[in-house]
Amino acid sequence: MIRTPLRPLARILSARAKGENPDAIERENIRLRGEAIRERARATAEGRLFFMGLLFVTAFLTVGLRMGTMAATQPQEPQGAGNAPAILAQRADIVDREGRVLATNLVTHALYAQPPMMIDPQGVADKLVKIFPDLNHARLIKDFTTGRKFVWIKKKISPEQLQAVHDIGDPGLLFGPREMRLYPNGAVAAHVLGGARFGQEGVNSAEVIGTAGVEKAFDGWLRDPANNGAPLKLSLDLTIQSAVEEILSGGMRLMQAKGATAIIMDVHSGEIISMASLPDFDPNDRPRPLAKGDPSDSPLFNRAVQGVYELGSTFKIFAVAQALELGLVSPATMIQTQSPMTWGRFKIRDFHNYGAQLSVTDVIVNSSNVGTARIVQMIGPQRQREFLDKLGFLAPTAIELTEAPTGRPIVPAKWSEISSMTIGYGHGLSASPLHLAAAYATIANGGRKVTPTLIHDPKHHPGDEVVSEDVSKRALAMMRAVVTRGTASFADVKGYQVAGKTGTADKVKPTGGYYKDKVMATFAGTFPVTDPKYVLILSLDEPSTFVAGEDRRTAGWTAVPVAAEVIRRVAPLLGLRPDPAQLDTLDGIQLVSAKKN
Repeated sequence: MIRTPLRPLARILSARAKGENPDAIERENIRLRGEAIRERARATAEGRLFFMGLLFVTAFLTVGLRMGTMAATQPQEPQGAGNAPAILAQRADIVDREGRVLATNLVTHALYAQPPMMIDPQGVADKLVKIFPDLNHARLIKDFTTGRKFVWIKKKISPEQLQAVHDIGDPGLLFGPREMRLYPNGAVAAHVLGGARFGQEGVNSAEVIGTAGVEKAFDGWLRDPANNGAPLKLSLDLTIQSAVEEILSGGMRLMQAKGATAIIMDVHSGEIISMASLPDFDPNDRPRPLAKGDPSDSPLFNRAVQGVYELGSTFKIFAVAQALELGLVSPATMIQTQSPMTWGRFKIRDFHNYGAQLSVTDVIVNSSNVGTARIVQMIGPQRQREFLDKLGFLAPTAIELTEAPTGRPIVPAKWSEISSMTIGYGHGLSASPLHLAAAYATIANGGRKVTPTLIHDPKHHPGDEVVSEDVSKRALAMMRAVVTRGTASFADVKGYQVAGKTGTADKVKPTGGYYKDKVMATFAGTFPVTDPKYVLILSLDEPSTFVAGEDRRTAGWTAVPVAAEVIRRVAPLLGLRPDPAQLDTLDGIQLVSAKKN
């Protein structure tokens, strides 16, 4: 900047020439310079004041907007900071074949404490025990007063409990949002679903992992983000599952049984429509496994899959079907049935004396052990073993449950001729009811191998041929005769043409040998026999009912009436219409035959 001199020479010389005082020029220039300096200072001050004002306005607007945003959102509890990786908590739903929810997620909270932030640890402990009676008061006091910085109190709490803890008002009590697994239908299909628990946990979330059943078998799939939350669709029908469990529970109590199981399977696809095992449990509050004793005494035990039993006379149809397939017999072939049958030091007896001979059909209808043993002799041990292997009786089922490998059949160490004969009528080989369901479905559907599954898939591929369609029809006709004039007469549900076979097997003692008064009673059947759609397997563990002046334990008196009620209830739910020709009444109208005059 060029400064103006206070005493410019030109003006000084001009003032002296005119006789004026040169000092006046200096004073004027000093005044002008001062005014210029003051003007610049004022402009600078005004600029600074404007900037400060703008800064304050911006700050107040920012604070105001932030306060408005906070007022419009839900309050959140402060969360502990950490460097641990985020926990993936989202888990896909499980639904039945109709899309009805079997398992889903529920947003809840965990409760934890930071004792250094507490104002009144003693008072907090007193109030928490009132809200959660299962908490240990002394333990809480110790945790809150011994220098700990973090204490888990509850891994999941209800909204009512959350509000009650909020009302305590202590800053040391904090909440962590998380998802928990919810089974809205309670104990329905408990053994299939299995249950879930928390895995890796943090204050902000928790990992939900499967502990049993399909929850564990499909754990990776259910937690995979690549599925975009798509539900896992099972083959179960919730309505039918609920009805079966209700009937089975009533039948179990009525027949004074220790346990029970029932399976309904599609004979063509192998899809499980219903699988029930009693006693059961609520997967929302899964009990602990038994530490000792018989595993089957635990409600966690899935009798349909894990229960391995001798299934008695239900096996006889396999021996007959194989003999028919091999061309060794026809339904009318006469078989020697004189009882007892002696084989070395062993004797094979029938429940009743059926005379010297029975046709192959009547061997099944009357459930003759001797007749079946004679038929198995024609087949031979090696061919019998191969046939039962094709039916799936020599390996665990391929069902999508983590418990499936534990249901390994028990077969004789040496498949001798006497072993093959006893296996023919259901003793000496132990298998699960699910094995039996798959085998009966194979016989019923025209002879194609069936693999049981819990996954709903409209597209299914027929398995390998085990028996011919002609043999399948003949076997079904024999099983229909068992219902119309044999040991399963109580299963003759009008309108649905049920075919089946009973089986009563003495239970094996853990120390060897058999109980005299404990049996496994089973009914295995299919319906409708003219066009088989479904197989039903129903077993009662140690049933006993008092009828006609004596205790009855056989399947015809115990398992069959319960199975009949199941069919009567669920057949309409399965979309099966009763055959009017079999009904005595139709919509309350008595059916009569029309006769010409």
